[in-house]
Amino acid sequence: MFLQRTIQREIHCRNIGLHSGRKVGMTIKPADADAGITFVRNDVAGCPEIRARYDSVSDTTLATTIGLNGTRISTTEHLMSALFGMGVDNAVVEVDAPELPIMDGSALPFVDLLKSVGTRAQGRCKKILVVEKPVSVEDGYGSATFLPSPEFRITCEIDFAHPVIGHQTFSLTFSDELYEKEICAARTFGFLKDVEYLQASGLALGGSLKNAVVMDETRILNKEGLRCPDEFVKHKILDAIGDLSLLGMPVIGHFIARKSGHRLNNLLLRELMSRRDCWRIVSALGRKDTATERMGLKAPAFRILDAAAVRA
Repeated sequence: MFLQRTIQREIHCRNIGLHSGRKVGMTIKPADADAGITFVRNDVAGCPEIRARYDSVSDTTLATTIGLNGTRISTTEHLMSALFGMGVDNAVVEVDAPELPIMDGSALPFVDLLKSVGTRAQGRCKKILVVEKPVSVEDGYGSATFLPSPEFRITCEIDFAHPVIGHQTFSLTFSDELYEKEICAARTFGFLKDVEYLQASGLALGGSLKNAVVMDETRILNKEGLRCPDEFVKHKILDAIGDLSLLGMPVIGHFIARKSGHRLNNLLLRELMSRRDCWRIVSALGRKDTATERMGLKAPAFRILDAAAVRA
């Protein structure tokens, strides 16, 4: 249950990039234990690699962008959310553009891709970061906090002055099953006036009703409506899981986001890792005599994805 995972075989997809509006090709390949998630820009000379880490984040405007030595990859949060949500610790992600494909604006297509090939356990235990003291950041508008907790819990609160959204709160104790059932299908959302402004500025050129929930001043413009009544706050949780996965390991602690976003999520990780007295790293072997069990902690559990069972 607590061994590291990678995918059984490589998978490929091709879809629109949110910002460029151009088709983006992406291939996900298995990787060795302890390798983590590595992105490769195969459209750049030398095929530079960028580790998916909190300290590789170079921009959080509209999306989470990671970079190294001038090479960038944008809109990483949905794929990273799916990889974490399905328990994949190690993989190589090759992409032929400076951004990932947006798919339908949620993590569901990535979850389906991962399930189509399945995962396999590797011979190393997952490392888990245990939050032992509160850590918080804020910016005058919102806040992001980690509190000690015996399990990985997420609470998110949003408040938009729009009749369709308003004030929403959602909380869950993480499991891969709950992630798949409650979170991964929640789509990104935005307002028509903002989309029009961004596209006039050469941004979000691939944004459409096919990959986002879009609203005018009073209503949702997508004919199919919402996938669930609280899709907005659940997408914020989806994003947060992707951002928090840049720690490179699961967390045992309570993450609380109040009007937070990519910027505060990343600032929280940087603050957390700078406060060495606020956390410890343990190994989760899944036996009763492990450190997590002795401390009364419950590590996030992940299933092995059986591709044959999915196809059946």
